[in-house]
Amino acid sequence: MAPRLDFSSWWGKDTRKGTPVVVKMENPNYSVVEIDGPDAAFQPVEKSRGKNAKQVTWVLLLKAHRAVGFLTWVATFVWSLLGVIKKRLFFQQDVAMASEKLGKGKLLFSVIKAFLVTSLVILCFEVVAYFKGWHYFVNHNLHIPRTSEIQGLLHMVYVAWLSFRGDYLAPLIQALSQFCIVLFLIQSVDRLILSLGCFWIKYKKIKPRIAGDPFKSEDVEGSGYEYPMVLVQIPMCNEKEVYEQSISAVCQLDWPKECLLIQVLDDSDDESIQSLIKGEVSKWSQRGVNIIYRHRLVRTGYKAGNLKSAMSCDYLKVYEFVAIFDADFQPNPDFLKQTVPHFKDNPELGLVQARWAFVNKDENLLTRLQNINLCFHFEVEQQVNGMFLNFFGFNGTAGVWRIKALEESGGWLERTTVEDMDIAVRAHLNGWKFIFLNDVKVLCEVPESYEAYRKQQHRWHSGPMQLFRLCLPAILTSKIAMWKKANLVLLFFLLRKLILPFYSFTLFCIILPLTMFVPEAELPVWVICYVPVFMSFLNILPAPKSFPFIVPYLLFENTMSVTKFNAMVSGLFQLGSSYEWVVTKKAGRSSESDLLAAAERESKTTNQPPICRGASESELAALNQLKEQKEAAPPPVKKVNKIYRKELALAFLLLTASVRSLLAAQGVHFYFLLFQGVTFLLVGLDLIGEQMS
Repeated sequence: MAPRLDFSSWWGKDTRKGTPVVVKMENPNYSVVEIDGPDAAFQPVEKSRGKNAKQVTWVLLLKAHRAVGFLTWVATFVWSLLGVIKKRLFFQQDVAMASEKLGKGKLLFSVIKAFLVTSLVILCFEVVAYFKGWHYFVNHNLHIPRTSEIQGLLHMVYVAWLSFRGDYLAPLIQALSQFCIVLFLIQSVDRLILSLGCFWIKYKKIKPRIAGDPFKSEDVEGSGYEYPMVLVQIPMCNEKEVYEQSISAVCQLDWPKECLLIQVLDDSDDESIQSLIKGEVSKWSQRGVNIIYRHRLVRTGYKAGNLKSAMSCDYLKVYEFVAIFDADFQPNPDFLKQTVPHFKDNPELGLVQARWAFVNKDENLLTRLQNINLCFHFEVEQQVNGMFLNFFGFNGTAGVWRIKALEESGGWLERTTVEDMDIAVRAHLNGWKFIFLNDVKVLCEVPESYEAYRKQQHRWHSGPMQLFRLCLPAILTSKIAMWKKANLVLLFFLLRKLILPFYSFTLFCIILPLTMFVPEAELPVWVICYVPVFMSFLNILPAPKSFPFIVPYLLFENTMSVTKFNAMVSGLFQLGSSYEWVVTKKAGRSSESDLLAAAERESKTTNQPPICRGASESELAALNQLKEQKEAAPPPVKKVNKIYRKELALAFLLLTASVRSLLAAQGVHFYFLLFQGVTFLLVGLDLIGEQMS
């Protein structure tokens, strides 16, 4: 229960006003009243005077009831967690061990295991020393006992550990921690500057605007706006859950049919899904929509190869712009009218990027935490960089490109798994400008399972490092201004793609638990508490409804640093997993009627037109074919949750360090390590996100 704060006594001191007045009445039946001030007669009466023993007893009983309720909740949580650990970790019911396909992942797991075993051995020494009264670790000015003070073999080993720790380990850990703290502060300053830029944009109401209304005319046929030729591409691969609604939404775009062509670029290797998508395309084609179905027999280059193959068609030479939507994106009918006019009278503009909106952001804790990150990415990072620098990374979808900008920048390349960032960097080096429209939102969904989210984050953090190695010579030799080169190298790649996962993993997952066993190198409280909480507060500002999740967000971001660090190293050193492309699993939430209704309500609150519902039934023949294939197909494999070994090993390492900090009575360090260790344990057991059982 929050403490009751009563400030009336503070501002009531020494604030007497006016002159004291004494009133005397001749009638003896009246008493004498002394008034010290104008409000003296209206001051509240002390409530404590009216309390009796019975009231105090009820208050104490109420507080005791709340305390017992809280303890019961904690005990229930701990008991449930132990039950899940027993079920998943020891008996392995309805779970599977996550495989490590890359050598670097196995190496990192071995290093973490070595740290864990070492910490357990040292903890045993510390526990023995604590109970024997060898409290040398309490004082930083260590007193190393002389030979005459040695009490036995174990004491001699412990004293040798103290000497080795103070002479060799502490200076090394201190140097590494100071280096990480400097990187941490630099990255925090960058976040703070971006947040201030966002506040300035909000305060000044700065945003890209279209001069007048190019589509407003009393005579529609006589409108002066000339509609350019626009190509819309929907790349997809085995996305059975979301293809219908995506095609339906794109086919309802408000644009002249003779100026619009839709390409459905299907890379599916499942013939049943191919039949369904063909049927959906055929249905809209019969309704008069200019839509084409394309399928590649060999899926080379993944999404980049798919887009590159589609752009090579001869009939696309007459088209001026191309809009790209992934399979789970559903643009509003006026999307093209809100984006394409920005290109008019702006020949240097190469890209117009819209913002994403998520229909399943409240599905579970994992989706809520993703929403916090992505809201900051769009509203702060991309909006500020687009407004002041005219550059940001293309998001791969919900954007409109000038086809000339794509061609002059070399087109789609298959050399990385982040083809969207690749084309954006090359277009920037060729002088093209970008704008970001924070008010134009396109519905989509975020991964609901931790497995899908983990694979997505691995691709998003390995690809940029892979691209950095390839683009660095081109950046240094380009003709753009020097400050733009510095922004690309130092901020865009190094600070936000390399330094962030490096210091986050090294400082909070490795150095912090080690300092519990080497107290000479202890981290200050402001590093592990005050600054991270403040930065989490800044990150959560674009999503104010998520403020109750600020603590889980901080802990989960530190947990994800393992995956991001592993992916960053894989991309930087060109390991095998950096070329691995796994299509993010969709849950199909964006095609459910109830979530569409929720999205319509959200669009009303943001002054956007409602989403048009379109028919999503496929052709009867395709459905019959799918039914026959289902009957002949083997039963599907049961989906299970995964166990992630690296996260579990780090959980036990952090919990071991928390026990060591408890011996040294380090309050903030103990609580941080305890909650961070429990978070790693929950993630390692795949208890966050979608549960299969």
